[in-house]
Amino acid sequence: METEKQTSSIAFQKWIAFVGVLLFVGKIVAWKLTNSDAVFSDAMESIVNVISAFMGLYSLYLAAKPRDENHPYGHGKVEFVTSAIEGSLISIAGVMIIYEGTNSLISGKVLSQLDLGIWIIAATAVINYIVGYISIQKGKKENSIVLISSGKHLQSDTITTLGVVVSLVLVYFTKLVWIDSVVALILGVYIIFIGYKIIRRSLSGIMDEADPEMLERLAQFLNKNRKPEWIDVHNMKIQQFGSRLHIDAHLTLPWYFELRTAHDEMEEVIKLIAKNTDRAVEFNFHMDDCKPTSCTICEIFNCPVRQQTFTKKIDWNGENISQPDKHTVEN
Repeated sequence: METEKQTSSIAFQKWIAFVGVLLFVGKIVAWKLTNSDAVFSDAMESIVNVISAFMGLYSLYLAAKPRDENHPYGHGKVEFVTSAIEGSLISIAGVMIIYEGTNSLISGKVLSQLDLGIWIIAATAVINYIVGYISIQKGKKENSIVLISSGKHLQSDTITTLGVVVSLVLVYFTKLVWIDSVVALILGVYIIFIGYKIIRRSLSGIMDEADPEMLERLAQFLNKNRKPEWIDVHNMKIQQFGSRLHIDAHLTLPWYFELRTAHDEMEEVIKLIAKNTDRAVEFNFHMDDCKPTSCTICEIFNCPVRQQTFTKKIDWNGENISQPDKHTVEN
């Protein structure tokens, strides 16, 4: 199933790359016709679209490769790396646009054939938005950060392209050429901001930054299905490797359980999580034995070796399920 998703993602990324090349050619034609800074800014972002599309294709290819001796967790992290490079290229394009727009604003520029340029640029905006929307939906379905990143980039490109269309229309009717350069400057700043957001998200994945929302969903799910024998779950960590997840956690069980019984309980927790996630998950669970301090939160009321009175139930949440130590009444 996972291999089918990866193959489907690669095939779709090829279409994104192909469409990106066509749109880039169209915008270059529009820029040559109009001599517009705003159109130039849009064409610069399209260069990034094309490069990013092929980088995304390469990263999906690597992510689909099975784990090996040098990459025991697989190759999925490459998606975060390529997304970070994509964000950097977008930011560089924004700086180039601001530079060109500033020069034109100072020196002045003559524009031409705006009517034809408007139609060409408007058409690219419509195509970009449609492809971007499909890419995001497919990325969410297949848990691919590359497809989601590509889709958001294409849709942000649509916004900037619509801004270019509006500026060309204003210049066409008002003859105020400076509007073109001002719009280019605004778009340059916006593109830099988009690049920063992509870089930020990629770095959080590379650094294995905690995902509070995912931890909270997992904690609530375990709360609803917990058994008294599952005295405590803590030290949970979630890592993402491409479309796969790796989950580490400590499960506290009664100390008197035989090894086979304890292992069966751990397997039940693992299977419960795996069955209710939308992607492949690799688990590394550690079994802890309960301590006398665990009695105060343990709901095995007929426990034959209880040493302390039950005090209260600890409801797991995204914050306490990740704490390194066993839960007690105090923490």
